[in-house]
Amino acid sequence: MEWLNFRLDLLSSTMFAFCLVFLVSFPSSIADPSIAGLAVTYGINLNAIQTNLIWFLCNLENKIISVERILQYTSIPSEASLVIKDNQPDHSWPSFGEVHIQDLQVQYAPHLPLVLRGLKCTFTAGAKTGIVGRTGSGKSTLVQALFRLVEPVAGQILIDNINISLIGIHDLRSRLSIIPQDPTMFEGTVRSNLDPLEEYTDEQIWEALDMCQLGDEVRKKEEKLDSTASSMMRSAVTENGENWSMGQRQLVCLGRVLLKKSKILVLDEATASVDTATDNIIQQTVKQHFSDCTVITIAHRITSILDSDMVLFLSEGLIEEYDSPKKLLKDKSSSLAQLVAEYTRRSNTGFGT
Repeated sequence: MEWLNFRLDLLSSTMFAFCLVFLVSFPSSIADPSIAGLAVTYGINLNAIQTNLIWFLCNLENKIISVERILQYTSIPSEASLVIKDNQPDHSWPSFGEVHIQDLQVQYAPHLPLVLRGLKCTFTAGAKTGIVGRTGSGKSTLVQALFRLVEPVAGQILIDNINISLIGIHDLRSRLSIIPQDPTMFEGTVRSNLDPLEEYTDEQIWEALDMCQLGDEVRKKEEKLDSTASSMMRSAVTENGENWSMGQRQLVCLGRVLLKKSKILVLDEATASVDTATDNIIQQTVKQHFSDCTVITIAHRITSILDSDMVLFLSEGLIEEYDSPKKLLKDKSSSLAQLVAEYTRRSNTGFGT
């Protein structure tokens, strides 16, 4: 702001000096001295007038941007209905957790190219499937389509033989669980972050905290589950969970899915931002407590999906390989084997340096 004021003062002073030189250079027969004096008098206020005009234009631009954002929001298509009463799934759905993808095509906007181009595969109920691929291959887009964050332009996804596009998004999302790459926590208590709808007992919450190895940490809090943000030093959870480490926030997300006990669990590169110890906790907890569930893992560390039942390798929105990791690794020409070799080579190089 100081730099802007300096430039405005410099500009107005230059213009005023130019006008003075211009008036003085004219002979008195052409320029009436009284008119020239009046012009100089009004020119003294040029600086203030120019500053007010510039600030008015700047404020107008800011307000117009706000209006532009509102207009953009009004043009965003609304999501599907939360609940479709005529097509509600059973309370026990999904009871098996089989995911069948048929000719799935997804794009983010009509003028953009397809991100997923006719995917066909089945995630068997209870199987552990790892999804790998280069950046931009469509891994996260597949997860977004599963939760209907983006609607397919063609094809369908069936969960236990129910087309997820025909049911309400609340009925769908409330039956699935996800541990995202960027964990989200809200200001409040540990209880409100684990059980915002107050569906579980204290015993169930403590059990989930102990499973994800956060029980001892929460017991240190003065009010334990119900510690609030009454003071910064005593607050259990501040805004965005900033008083918790990234690993702890990820473990809180793990505690949520342990409470929910869905038949389908998605790990969207859940261990990409955490240390190896937290990664091991998440992997071991999922393996132990979700053994009978369908687990879909988008891998950041390639080693985290090598013990999966199946590996889906995506490339430019297409399925390049889909088989057990043992079979794919036996074939040295397979994309998975080459990716593992590249990962191993990079790791060895980094360790050597």
